[in-house]
Amino acid sequence: MAEKSYRTWQPDQVFLLPPSMRDWLPDGHLVYFVLDVVRGLDLSRIDAVYQEKDHRGERPWNPRMMVALLLYGYCLGVRSSRRLERATQEDVAFRVLTGGTHPDHSSIAEFRKVHFAVLEDLFLEILRLCERAGLVKLGRVALDGTKVNRNVRVGTPASTRR
Repeated sequence: MAEKSYRTWQPDQVFLLPPSMRDWLPDGHLVYFVLDVVRGLDLSRIDAVYQEKDHRGERPWNPRMMVALLLYGYCLGVRSSRRLERATQEDVAFRVLTGGTHPDHSSIAEFRKVHFAVLEDLFLEILRLCERAGLVKLGRVALDGTKVNRNVRVGTPASTRR
């Protein structure tokens, strides 16, 4: 069986004006950090899903680009697949991240749905990596809208909790 190929994704694509998409953003921009982090992730569980499928038909979006798009969106509080799609067309940082491509909202939503469990694991891994690097300070974590104080000790009387 032939191996599944992906749509072209070249975030480092060189253009005539400006000479490189990387010239559109300053050094040290969050997009570059996200791209570096995502390049180092093990996405074999996501890739395996596509490799099991028939190689014919429309090529899927590159999994690294999709993970980077979701991660960067989450960092900015953009979670809606329609808003993410719009951002790839209107926001320079998202354009740099996606290499000038524009995944549609249906593809973004389907990717998130199909790979939800893997994405959960990857995002936890990324948060731990960022915390170890001193890039984030986790004080409150919200799951499904429920706020939980990170530093609450088990057995501490409720009256002394903040």
